[in-house]
Amino acid sequence: MKFNGLTDKEVEESRQKFGSNAIPDSEPTTFWDEFKETFKDPIIRILLGISALMIVMFFFGYAEIYEAVGIIVAVLIVAFVSAKTGVASDTRYRELKEMSEKDKCKVYRNGLITVLEVDEVVTGDKILLQSGDKIPADGVLVYGSLKVNNAVLNGESEECVKTAAEPGFIFEENITGESFVDKHSLFRGAVVFDGEGVLDVRKVGLKTMMGSMAEEMKEKEPDSPLKVKLSKLADQISVFGYVSAVIIAVFYLIYFIISAGGPAQFFSMGIKDILKSVLEAISLAVVIIVCAVPEGLPLMISMVLMQNTSKMLKHNVLVRKAVGIETAGSLNVLFSDKTGTITKGVLEVVDFFLGDGSSIDLNSLGKHSSVKGLLDIAIGKNSQSMFDDAHVVIGGNSTDQALMKFLGEETFKTVSESKEYTVQRQQNFNSTNKFAQVEITNLGKVFYKGAPERLLEHAVKYIDENGNLKDMDRAVIDRKIDELAARAMRVLAFGYCEGEFIEDKINSNLVIIGMAGIRDDVRPESIEAIKEVQGAGIQVVMITGDRLETAVAIAKDAGLLKKNSDRAVTSAQLNEMSDEDVKKIIPDIRVIARALPTDKSRMVRLCQEMNLVVGMTGDGVNDSPALKRADVGFAMGSGTEAAKEAGEIVILDDNFKSIKDAIWYGRTIYHNILKFCKFQLVINVAAVIVSAIAPFFGIDAPLKVTHLLFVNLVMDSLGVIMLGNEPELEVYMTEKPRRRDENIVSPQMGAQILTMAIWVTVISFLYLKLPFFVNMFETQQKHLTGYFVLFIAAALFNGFNVRDDGFAIFSGLNQNKGFLQVFFTILLVQAFIVNAALVPLAPFQWISEMFSCVPFGINGWITVILLAATMIPVDLIRKMIVNR
Repeated sequence: MKFNGLTDKEVEESRQKFGSNAIPDSEPTTFWDEFKETFKDPIIRILLGISALMIVMFFFGYAEIYEAVGIIVAVLIVAFVSAKTGVASDTRYRELKEMSEKDKCKVYRNGLITVLEVDEVVTGDKILLQSGDKIPADGVLVYGSLKVNNAVLNGESEECVKTAAEPGFIFEENITGESFVDKHSLFRGAVVFDGEGVLDVRKVGLKTMMGSMAEEMKEKEPDSPLKVKLSKLADQISVFGYVSAVIIAVFYLIYFIISAGGPAQFFSMGIKDILKSVLEAISLAVVIIVCAVPEGLPLMISMVLMQNTSKMLKHNVLVRKAVGIETAGSLNVLFSDKTGTITKGVLEVVDFFLGDGSSIDLNSLGKHSSVKGLLDIAIGKNSQSMFDDAHVVIGGNSTDQALMKFLGEETFKTVSESKEYTVQRQQNFNSTNKFAQVEITNLGKVFYKGAPERLLEHAVKYIDENGNLKDMDRAVIDRKIDELAARAMRVLAFGYCEGEFIEDKINSNLVIIGMAGIRDDVRPESIEAIKEVQGAGIQVVMITGDRLETAVAIAKDAGLLKKNSDRAVTSAQLNEMSDEDVKKIIPDIRVIARALPTDKSRMVRLCQEMNLVVGMTGDGVNDSPALKRADVGFAMGSGTEAAKEAGEIVILDDNFKSIKDAIWYGRTIYHNILKFCKFQLVINVAAVIVSAIAPFFGIDAPLKVTHLLFVNLVMDSLGVIMLGNEPELEVYMTEKPRRRDENIVSPQMGAQILTMAIWVTVISFLYLKLPFFVNMFETQQKHLTGYFVLFIAAALFNGFNVRDDGFAIFSGLNQNKGFLQVFFTILLVQAFIVNAALVPLAPFQWISEMFSCVPFGINGWITVILLAATMIPVDLIRKMIVNR
């Protein structure tokens, strides 16, 4: 049939009416955009507000500049690290994309076949499609026949046969999972496996199925669970800090009024003295806010996430967006692809049985030489597949390749090169005959391979495991075939006869050699990994483009369908239900078959509306919108660049076990963040209480602004190394998932923070007021320097307490060597600051003055270290009381 195609004028008219076939790229990530994004973090905003206030107060002489500058520097470091990471991953992806050549297609235009870029295609074009071509737009096959691979659209690599549609065929507006596998419809992105035909383009650009997916990609991503939790923590800290600051400021004004002799005397002092008192109260209030806000938390989270991304590579997990790894630990629901993730992604022989239905272990088949010898010929001389020089199976369809791998390269070469097995005549498999045959002259036999029903029609005998001929019992073999079909296996039969080779016909004296059960089998490690993920309280849902029966069979073998209440549904069934009806059954869904890309996105949206944290796996362009919409997208390493761009995490080996490891590490990271929060908030709360109460006890600012700077920046930054690399524990995978909006500070955690902060306050005032400690030092300045050491050392010893909610606070230190290294490093830095005045050089004298520190004796050091060490037994007593 001759096709003239559109004229140039018709092309322009079509483009004007129906639009271009171009699908616009997403905007590239810029450093400035990523940098600005950091300042949306609520804690970062609080820190900037504090630093601005500190700068104003510095100019009025009521604050030091060090704290403000330190906070700003820390914020800029966080912004720089986050921006650089985000830009680097996006840049790598775009560089790879630019290097690849744009897709082209063969188009009938002005009576000629012209090769054009895909973007130039318009509605009404006629596209010549041949083996290996990628379909450039949605439409209908109007000439020829094709075998098409729709894996990029529905995730399934099955061969879909397409035939020419009759004139007047209407292309469906509402695409379902069945549309991909109907007889005539073709979709952009699919690949022609075999055949030749002409596509009539019906939809282009953003109106195609792939275009609609690209549109979904533009939708705003939801806030990560960590961001939600940090926002709540920032609000709580803000309330605590601001309320504390106001209360303390009011108390101090009252204190000043009482000290002056009453309100009348206070207000008679003059405007200058009154203003000075008010500013002193405000200054103290700002110190309270500085103490309350955990300045090191944003830096800690950025550094912990970055540290663990390198660890994950050892588990075949590439983290593209650092926050994704923590989100993985918060999952409530995980939607997983079937093909290549839960299953191996390739067809293979998983069962072999004889004519009496008895299976022979595949590893033991060689022991049955009579059966094995005949089977080798039936496969090796009757296939379109072969091994190439790189020892890879090539040629033939996926079934042929599975049989060739089962045969093995060495056996294949033996059969191919043997002069005893000379092929006289051969007929390849076709869809009409449903069998292939080959005549081996030297043996006087014709060997058959094909559909069981075709071979069994002519079979009267089979050979048993010892090579003896036995009568067939058709009922027995039919039951076995049905059993394997229920397990989603494709069954192929092998036989031979001693008659003549007849074209398109099977001889009536056929002997069955055996039958092979073939399928894309479940990965053994996936079964265990799914069990562990389910044990962690995460609902695993297999979502696939495959038919329901196959999906159910795989799900049962994988351990997804176990209870009567577990449900397997199809895309069509979901589309008939309202959002509210689907929400009611979501907790019971374990399988979604014949799934469309829009089904995946819809399920993610509905789960998020139920306040669930959702993970989605995928490898094709079809998966990209759902990967982007999900809280964490797991893109497969063998998948498309579009999927990798959309996902936060790339699973390099396409293995469900690696997803389990990502979840495990995500939970470990969250636990480490909690440990750091406990470590830091104890210091902050104690600093607030001490700074607020001390003046009432006649102690003027026991903690200087520079001390707070040391606490909030130096200690907290090094605290990342102390607690950010705590080892992953198996117990984390037995915990239930946390809610998206759950407070970081739980009641139990709050009780620990408050208890230990109160104890820090107690030992602080015992040290500051008891004569025993006061008289130990020659001067008040040495005494207050000792308090600086005591406060920091108490925080360090509390680092052991937060390592475990039980009593195993010293276990696993060999797996986190940075803990003790930082512990002693901070003590050494303190010793350096305290003794800096002993060095008669200006920089050292400046450090001594900046921190208001002077050297003191060894007895003082021993005393404050021992007093600080009481943090450990006090918390152990608390744990005994709480856990009994």
